[in-house]
Amino acid sequence: MNASLPTNILQLGIYIEIHNPTVTLIEGAVDIPRDVWFHVRLVIAGAQAKLYVSDMAVPSLVMNDLKSGIRKGGVGLQDGPFYVSNVEIRETPPAAWERREPAMPAATITKWALSPSMDALERDLEHPLSKSETEGMKWEEVAAEPPGFVVISRYRKAPELTPTFANDFSKRLEPQKGMKLVYARTTIVSDRDQVKKLNIGYSDDVSVFLNDRILYRGRSAQRFRDPGFLGIVNPENDAVYLPLKKGQNELVLAVSELTGGWGFICRFDDMDGIR
Repeated sequence: MNASLPTNILQLGIYIEIHNPTVTLIEGAVDIPRDVWFHVRLVIAGAQAKLYVSDMAVPSLVMNDLKSGIRKGGVGLQDGPFYVSNVEIRETPPAAWERREPAMPAATITKWALSPSMDALERDLEHPLSKSETEGMKWEEVAAEPPGFVVISRYRKAPELTPTFANDFSKRLEPQKGMKLVYARTTIVSDRDQVKKLNIGYSDDVSVFLNDRILYRGRSAQRFRDPGFLGIVNPENDAVYLPLKKGQNELVLAVSELTGGWGFICRFDDMDGIR
């Protein structure tokens, strides 16, 4: 491979199909040579994979838990600029499919219910659902996957759009036709009135409501925050301070998607006084 890349971040996009197309983007820091030929090798065995770059003895990236469950597929390359030569695909000995899931971090919200998918542009994303809307929807209970992600793409068909700002950063605030929306709700029980920090990561757009009051609106889509922004989801993306009341509190997220992976993760710093 011969690459001309602006950073030392190598992105490995593994495209899988569960019931609907989804994408998992795995990111690692790799020293990528520029304007010279170098070797890349990907080894997949069961539910694990290793990526080698230049050094064929030590992997640059180890993936211990390929989450799709799909055991057959293809290989593809896209999104250069780069050149590829001497591609070889070799079959490896059969390996047992053994999941090696990471531990679920403490203080992660794991129990959620998802609404049906709907057109995001038909909703007012700064206003909560009405009581009648909430009661009229069919909600599906889901659980977060270690290390805490709710992968909406497992349950709802994600759109495959090319946002208008993909090639023109000045258009990032334009309405994006075809963007889809799912509401996710959960209940937080607090033993007292308190303010609690909630760390949140999401793709691509979110509104956060607590007890029918909007607290936050944000977008974390690829190329949205700046032209080089990757849109990687992690719980350190953003933070919202929740004014919890004593007793039950309903937390609702309106999560919208443009393209790629659709999901979110929510984690408190600690569980003191809440459950």
